[in-house]
Amino acid sequence: MAPLGVAGIFIWTIWLGRAVLSRLAKPVVNDYRTSVSVVVPSYREDPAILMQCLKTWLDQDPMEIIIVPDVEDVEVQRRLEAVGDPRVRMLVFEHRGKRSALGVGIRAAKGEVIVLVDSDTRWQPGLLAAVQMPFADPDVGGVGTQQNVYQRGSSIWRRLADWLVNLRYYDYVPAMGRKGGVACLSGRTAAYRRSAVMPVLEHLENEFFLGRRCVAGDDGRLTWLVLASGYKTVHQSSARALSMFPASFRAFVKQRIRWSRNSYRCYLTALWKGWLWRAPLITKVTVLQILLTPATMGMTIGYLVFSRLEPTSGGISFAVVWLLAGRAVRGYSHLRRHPGEILLLPVHALVVIMISLPIKLYAFFTMNRQGWLTRASDRVGGEGQDLGSLVGHDGRVPAAVSEAP
Repeated sequence: MAPLGVAGIFIWTIWLGRAVLSRLAKPVVNDYRTSVSVVVPSYREDPAILMQCLKTWLDQDPMEIIIVPDVEDVEVQRRLEAVGDPRVRMLVFEHRGKRSALGVGIRAAKGEVIVLVDSDTRWQPGLLAAVQMPFADPDVGGVGTQQNVYQRGSSIWRRLADWLVNLRYYDYVPAMGRKGGVACLSGRTAAYRRSAVMPVLEHLENEFFLGRRCVAGDDGRLTWLVLASGYKTVHQSSARALSMFPASFRAFVKQRIRWSRNSYRCYLTALWKGWLWRAPLITKVTVLQILLTPATMGMTIGYLVFSRLEPTSGGISFAVVWLLAGRAVRGYSHLRRHPGEILLLPVHALVVIMISLPIKLYAFFTMNRQGWLTRASDRVGGEGQDLGSLVGHDGRVPAAVSEAP
């Protein structure tokens, strides 16, 4: 069992080094401002949610907001026509996947910086100003934002999703951003230099993987196209957004399958094309670890079961405590913000194992199945993500529901 123990030490060393580097990363602060276009692809979005999000974007006064609804989204079109704000432009388009709508919006954008936003994402005050600041460096091609779950307290699955999001944005992404190599700028809200995007836009719209056109995974694909062009991709922790996440277990699993498939396609492509080897070391290590997650999790459980677990009540208790203690240490960045959720630690540990083994293994062997999974032509809003899934069913956030990151 010695090799498994060595592998465990190696994995923990990587985690610790990345966590330390993330703590050392600081947001860019300066007076840099430029023209900004906001591009929003919208497919079967709940109209009430879109309008709530639109208000948060308009409050930060971008030069223009270009929303690209599908031709069948009649109610969304009606509400947008009634907005009456000259900054809002609507481009009705027959969607052929999210990438096609992004292409329409990006080509119409006039700003030097283009901010891509999901139709169910709200901005916290100051996001638009903060996300522009890193572009003072001409080598920066893309900027990611700090993200959390909207109405995180309205569902256990949203609480768990927020926990996983915090681990990503406090312990992983800042370390890569510090070196200019964030591996995926989340499409929920990410900003790009227009001059970095336009030359590669066709490759975003028309990506094929093993002979099949790619529908999802637009954010990872665009991130690597910008990185491969020689630009940096960075993280701006002071730019904060809140996104809708699934409220149900079924939708939670579907979302994780889609994300895992996207990751495998994106990172295997970066590996095959040689883009990964030109990225910073911390990015290489992180991407390889993501690709090997089922193997590393399998080794961890194997070490626990075959080397440490004894078929006694004491042995089983030790194994459980060992597993939970490890997840608690790795969850420190979240638990210090939400200490009461230590009670969810056993569920969190099981969810991490579920994602790392069955979900990622299934995603690996089905990675070339294309589709959105949580959105469909016959349903308004994402599965488990419509207005009815929110506390109060009216879009308002009760005082008891914390939105703190």
